Amino acid sequence: MEKVRDIVKEGMRVGNEDPRRIIHAFKVGLALVVVSSFYYYQPFGPFTDYFGINAMWAVMTVVVVFEFSVGATLGKGLNRGVATLVAGGLGIGAHQLARLSGTTVEPILLVMLVFVQAALSTFVRFFPWVKKKFDYAILIFILTFALISLSGFKDEEILDLAESRISTVVIGGLSCVFISIFVCPVWAGQDLHSLLASNFDTLAHFLQDFGDEYFEARVEAGDYKVVEKRGRNLDRFKSVLDSKSDEEALANYAEWEPPHGKFRFRHPWKQYLAVGALLRQCAYRIDALMNSYINSDFQIPMDIKMKLEEPLRRMSSESGKSMKEVSISLKKMTKSSTSDIHVVNSQSACKALSTLLKSGILNDVEPLQMISLLTTVSLLIDIVNLTEKISESVHELAYAARFKNMMRPTVYSDSGSIGRAMPIGSHEGDHVVTVLHDVDTSSNNVDNSLVESSQNSCHHVAIKIVDDHSNHEDGEIHIHTSLLEDVKRNDRLH
Repeated sequence: MEKVRDIVKEGMRVGNEDPRRIIHAFKVGLALVVVSSFYYYQPFGPFTDYFGINAMWAVMTVVVVFEFSVGATLGKGLNRGVATLVAGGLGIGAHQLARLSGTTVEPILLVMLVFVQAALSTFVRFFPWVKKKFDYAILIFILTFALISLSGFKDEEILDLAESRISTVVIGGLSCVFISIFVCPVWAGQDLHSLLASNFDTLAHFLQDFGDEYFEARVEAGDYKVVEKRGRNLDRFKSVLDSKSDEEALANYAEWEPPHGKFRFRHPWKQYLAVGALLRQCAYRIDALMNSYINSDFQIPMDIKMKLEEPLRRMSSESGKSMKEVSISLKKMTKSSTSDIHVVNSQSACKALSTLLKSGILNDVEPLQMISLLTTVSLLIDIVNLTEKISESVHELAYAARFKNMMRPTVYSDSGSIGRAMPIGSHEGDHVVTVLHDVDTSSNNVDNSLVESSQNSCHHVAIKIVDDHSNHEDGEIHIHTSLLEDVKRNDRLH
């Protein structure tokens, strides 16, 4: 009884983990019921008179072809159908050629043909692009060709065998495809999209909590359990390291799927793999970062850490915010430039850190402590640089996938500051905009609170756009401005 209870608990765990698995089990059962009805009722009359004898091929097709996602089912169904059709035709041709050669040569020629096609087909399976998408088709091709060419039946019987084999496979395959698409479909493309967004959330969660974890000595003695729990939560990022095989499989299946929802024909699934590869590079740095300060026996004194606390916190926090914004834009499938603001802030923090290190602030630090601290600094700088590459890669994905353009124009003023502006109206020939962000990029020390506060506050300014201006495809407006007036929130222009 204990084993039975364990099995029941495991079944409940698997079902709760993804309820779609329960629905998939019922869909497979439904497909088998549909195929079995051909055996009992023969709904298409003479066309299915022989179906009862060959019903096992349709049942076998359902069991083998029906996969969890639409893309996997459609890919396997097409592979099996096309391979059966081609192998059936070639098998009949090989059988006819062998019969024309005489009774003595016929078995020798058939064996040679089967040997050649089996050897060549098996060798072709080692081609990477064939193994990736058509491996199952090659297996079915070898099986069907050998079955038909070596059957030893008469010509009429060979045609009946080929017809029944192809028909039953088509019926079983179509049953799988239609039920997979129209009954609670599971789209591999949607799963890949959600997996990528989840990976962004995971890394963003770690980077935003890095400052508190790294400077954990600030936590009071009674809160060590909180620190330990926080460390366990940060381990979640390691799931990103193991996501490569899942991403590649989902991208492969997604390429077989028809357009659905917001995913159009020829959706750039390969770009998802490029973004995922960059995320894993970032996760590897995070893994090394955790090992350098959590699992290391050598701990840096807190007074030395405090010397670099402000830029280190900003570097990790802004990188995490950038990834969080990217995750939000992916989930909504919209273009957004908000992440670029955080990338700029993280790079500014890097410059501030470089200036701080050049000032000789660590001259009195012991060599071993210096090495450990600079290891952390170097890894964080790598993460900041990767964050910029990830942001650029996501912009390429958004462009290729034709995400909705929700980017507000970015204004570059004469003072060297940048901001996102949203037009409101006109005021005596001038253009009135709402400035949502205003970040001074000419200074190495950017006030982090400025960006945070800009999320909750804004102000209107009227600007005059002179003739020297240009509009860019990336949604940015590069202009020379002259400030005319500030308008308060409660003004009529708001």
